[in-house]
Parts: sequence; C-alpha cells; structure tokens
Amino acid sequence: MSEVKLGVIGGSGLYQIEGLTDIEELKVDTPFGQPSDVITVGTLEGARVAFLPRHGRGHTINPSEIPVKANIYALKSLGVERIIAINSCGSYKEEIAPGHLLIPDQIIDRTKGRPSTFFEGGIVAHVAFADPFCSDLSDVLYKAAQSTGTTVHKGGTFVVMEGPQFSTKAESYLHKAWGASVIGMTVVPEAKLAREAEICYASVACVTDYDCWHQTHESVTMDMILAVMGKNMSAAKQIIKTAASIISQSRDCSCASALENAIVTSPKAISETKKKELDLLIGKYAK
Repeated sequence: MSEVKLGVIGGSGLYQIEGLTDIEELKVDTPFGQPSDVITVGTLEGARVAFLPRHGRGHTINPSEIPVKANIYALKSLGVERIIAINSCGSYKEEIAPGHLLIPDQIIDRTKGRPSTFFEGGIVAHVAFADPFCSDLSDVLYKAAQSTGTTVHKGGTFVVMEGPQFSTKAESYLHKAWGASVIGMTVVPEAKLAREAEICYASVACVTDYDCWHQTHESVTMDMILAVMGKNMSAAKQIIKTAASIISQSRDCSCASALENAIVTSPKAISETKKKELDLLIGKYAK
C-alpha cells in the first residue's frame, strides 16, 4: 500500500467519503486499543486518503467514549501527516447561522477527564498549543470551502463540551459572553493528540443550530440538527475533495516538529516498554 498522508475524521452525519477509488479497508491495532472503526483508504483527486468515522459506522460511540488515542495513533501509523476533522456544532453568533461553516482557529476545552496526552506513565512532554489548529491546513480548508458556494467564516473560538447532553441556558450564555463562536463535543482531545503526534489538524465546523441562547430560535434538539446536517455534510464532502487536490506535498508549519523540544524526560529515564509503545511518536527523539 502506498503511503497515506491525508486523513479525514468524519463527525455526525459523515460516515463515508464519496468518490474514493482503489479502496482498502484496514483494521489497525494500536498500543491504545482499536480505533473507532476500520479505516477506509482510497484515492481521491490523485491523493491517497484515510477515512475514519469517529463515532463508528451506525453512530455507536458517544463523544466521551471515542478512542481518540487509538484513532490518532492508527492514522499516524499509516503515514498520515494532515487530518481534516469534520465537526458539527452550535453557533453563538447571529452572523454564523445554521447551515454555515466555520474554520476555527482557537479552542476552549470544557471536557472532563478525557485522555488527552500520549505522554504519561513515565514520560512527560509539553507541546506548544497556543495555536491549536494548523494555520496552513486551515487556509487550505477555507479556500476549498469558498469554492462550494456555502457561507464560510474564517477564524473563531470552538468551545468543546463533554456532552452527550446539550448545554444549559446558563452555560450557553456564559460561553457567548466569553466571545466564543461555536460549541461542539469532539475537537478535543483530537487536536491535542494530533499535535503530540506531529500531525497537522484543522476543523471544518458545520453549524447546525444556535445552541440555546437565541431568543427567537428554539433550543437545540436532534431533530433540528438532522434537518440542517444534510446540507452541511454535502458541503463537507466537496471541501474534502477540493482540499485533497490542492494540499501541498511539503509541510512548512511547526506541527511537523512539535515534539522536537517538548520531551522533558531524559531518554535514559524512559522505560524500554514505554519507548516501544511510543516509538512511532518519539523514535527520532528518544534513542
């Protein structure tokens, strides 16, 4: 199998990519268990692409139960250098309406205890995360989104909540007062783990509702989300196809060397078991 450099993680409503050829379905084992589903690898616009539905086909995994460490590690093991994440979300801004798309550039993490690092159990690393999304990949996604004819907004803060319940009104008013743009349940810990794996990560945030802050719109329900989701997912598929054709083969961003000065544990102090477990990530740094 040829090396796969582009990965796509599909969210609610996106369980497959249309237009893939030369398809293989791979069951990948990792030191962190099984990924959410088999990974579908195929050719799209001349690029080899790996697709993984984060909730599993049939949507059987809730946001708190997603095996994110296994998902990111599995994609890394296939050679993936960039991940396009598709995320459904609610909006906190009038101008970011249901049916619109957002390419976010910041995160507020409101999750509770999800495993969010590969570096524990005898090894410590502190990666830079001031800019949680890869700006180069985000630029590509914004350009691709503009070509779909869908209204797309560039830049904004994505609040990530635990779920699976939606927000209370008090929480919604709080996040809006903070200046957040959208809220969803799945960007974290994906973005954190992708950075530790030195993979570029960017999101196409698909707006389905106004959460529950809006005075003239009903509070969010699944019926409301499903009504908008079809349009959003159609645009997301177009974005993935366009992005696959225009992404550069080289990487000039800092994502590719995020671990270079981040590992603070002496190589001599890292157990052989831990070195073996994380060799895919740290092999070039910890001999």
